[in-house]
This record gives sequence, C-alpha cells and structure tokens, in this order.
Amino acid sequence: QCSAAGLVATNSIRGGANRKVLDRIVESGEIFEAWADEAWINEGAAVRVSLVCFGLGASARLNGVEVAHIHSDLTAGEGGTLDLTQAQRLGENSGTCFVGTSKKASFDIPGEMARSWIGLPNPTNQSNAQVVKPWVNGSDLVKRPSDTWIVDFGVSTPEENAALFEAPFDYILKQVKPEKMLVRAESEKRYWWLHARTAPDMRDALIGLGRYIATSIVAKHRLFVWLDKSVLPSHAVSVIARADDVTFGILHSRFHEIWSLRLCTWLGVGNDPRYTPTTTFETFPFPEHLTPRDTAGWGPGVTICGCHEESPAPIPPCAQTIAAAASNLNQLRENWLNPPEWTERIPEIVPGYPDRIVAKPGHEADLKKRTLTNLYNARPAWLDNAHKALDNTVAAAYDWTDYTAEMPDEEILRRLLAMNLARSAKQTSDA
Repeated sequence: QCSAAGLVATNSIRGGANRKVLDRIVESGEIFEAWADEAWINEGAAVRVSLVCFGLGASARLNGVEVAHIHSDLTAGEGGTLDLTQAQRLGENSGTCFVGTSKKASFDIPGEMARSWIGLPNPTNQSNAQVVKPWVNGSDLVKRPSDTWIVDFGVSTPEENAALFEAPFDYILKQVKPEKMLVRAESEKRYWWLHARTAPDMRDALIGLGRYIATSIVAKHRLFVWLDKSVLPSHAVSVIARADDVTFGILHSRFHEIWSLRLCTWLGVGNDPRYTPTTTFETFPFPEHLTPRDTAGWGPGVTICGCHEESPAPIPPCAQTIAAAASNLNQLRENWLNPPEWTERIPEIVPGYPDRIVAKPGHEADLKKRTLTNLYNARPAWLDNAHKALDNTVAAAYDWTDYTAEMPDEEILRRLLAMNLARSAKQTSDA
C-alpha cells in the first residue's frame, strides 16, 4: 500500500546489468527525485552513491533541479527526451571488443626472469618464448610500462605438454599450484597450470594481426593505445581486435568518448569510468562503411592486410583523412612519452618483439613523469589541437557538415542515439 519508496545504492546502479532494477522501476512507475552521484563517507568508508525516490510524485527533481523526466540511468536529457537507456547493441560491432585473460594466481614474473628463461634448452628444443610473453594490465597503459611478463600455456595445453617447457613449468608448479589449490572453483584446481579465464575468443580474434588497440577498463581518461601482437593483456584491459588507424581514430574521437562516458558504469571513490565491450563499445554507432564489420581485414593506415576470412569492404575516401589524423595523434604522443633525448631503445631478446625503452642515465626521474595520465591531465595545446583535427575528420565521416568544437555534447549524443536506434531497427527487420 506504499505510494513512494527510496533506496541508496553505489552509483554503479546507473549502468550495465546493475541498472535493471531502475529499468523496472521506470517501467512500472516513475522516479520523482534522485541524486545520481553523491559522496558518501561513513566511519572512514568513502564511496560514491545514488539516491533514488520512486512512486507517485507530482514533479521530478534530479540533483536538486526540476526536470521533465528522470530516466533509469539517472539522467534527464534535454527536456527529458534524450534517453540513452534506449541504446541497443549493434551486430556490426560484435566479435571485436574483448576483455583480456584473468590469471587469478602468480603467473606474472619480472622481465629479467623471463629473459633468463628464453635461451634455456627444453627436451623438445622448443623455445620458452612460446609460453613466456610480455604482459600488461590497465596501469601499464596509462603509466610507464612495468616490464612485467607472464607464463601463459594458452587455452587448453595438457599438463604433460606444459611440463616440456621446463623452467616456466617448474616455476608455476612451485608458485601457482599452491595458490590454485586454495580456490573454490574446481576447474581452476583441475587445470591449475592455465589461467582462470583464458579468453579463447579474444585470442582467435587477434590471429593475423600485427598489433591491436587496447584501453584500460577503469581509468580517469578514456585513452586508447597500440599494443604489439606479442603482448598478452590482463582482465583489466579491453581489447579491440583491429589493426587499422581508422578504427583507432574513431575510438579516440570526441564522439566515442562522450558516448562511452554516458553509457559506462563508474567505479570507486575516484569515480572512474569503466569501459565494457557490451555497453560502451557494441552500442556505439560508427560512421557508415567504417564499422568494425567493414574494417575487418584492414591493416595499419587504410591498407587491406587480408588477415580476415571475410572479404574486406571497399575503403571510403574519408578513411584516409581519419587514418592520417589518428596516426599523427599517436606519433605526437609517442614523441612526448619517449623523447629520444632521454631514452634509448634496447632490442628485445625475442626477435620481432618491440624494443624495450629505458631512460638514459640522469633522466630516470624525467621519464617517470611522462605518462598518458599526466599528459591528459595537462592537455597541452598541441594535444588539444591534434584531437580537434581528428574530431573534424570523424565528423566529416558522419557527414555532419555543421560540426564545430562548440557543438553541445547533448546534440552529439542525440544524433548518435538516433543512428543507433535506426540501425538496431534495421538489424531486427533483417533478422
């Protein structure tokens, strides 16, 4: 017989699977007052929360301001009409974005240890480089590389085959197996020499690519970087299985950034955005003819590398300008991160692996400050200009002739949502 009720939840209730409870509330009634993102500090426990009042209300107020309507993601949109909870996953984006492997034990090792194993002999004469490889987590992408490697026996290597790689297997036998025997999951105990989640779908998607795009799942800034095919990503990294600069440029445009920030979930007291394959990538409407389905098989720049089983689609003229702007942005960032005056490049012990970048004597402290997080915190004029140039090329691909840097985010989101819904309706009718 209640006419109204309220709840307090962590602010992650606004997005992803957590939002289902608010979806149900909006379907059966209305949210008449809410605070979307508030600090909640109680006896030293600091979190971010959402406060929601629902039931029968005469008017709606969001964050203390009267609005026409409150959506289940605790936004109002312009006039209550921009409802991004309507966005649907698009089939043209599927099979492209993945989460890295989850080890759940001490498979990771220092680079020096890994290199000491590479030249050791094995009974089968196979190199340990097959099962020992560079590894990155989310922090490595936005800070300086930690030079961490990992023992990785792949998806389904039998224990007796893994044992043929003597030094790596002996290490995990002593370090990893005791840890795995303490976990609850029987499969992890049974296959203790394998990572807890081996990500076979991601591995399959990366076959044939010389590089791939990666982003830290949780980070202050939504940044994308290139990783060499030799690097294994952790579960803290989202992987986009594309090698072309066009996809990189579209993902790093203003349009994808604001879309991902509105459809993501938020994590921790720092309120950092969380990027996911489903909610932020698969819902994003890429420019026509430049979707992940179209760019399958494209190599660096806009070349066709033939690494995809499907025949690549024709390359539209706007792709070249996006690729050039994206490549320029990436090169400028790399020059800033690793200036030749402060660094030297050491060839990696495994032929074909990317060079190791180390500080020249006397520049260790200088180089330590050169991180992507620090760069985007400062956002110098050259970086801002490079992003604006990239945005203009992507806007042209959308055929938005009226686009300027002053265009409001709400207008951009309105256009992207309309594209998403139109494509979603088409894929439904085609099915």
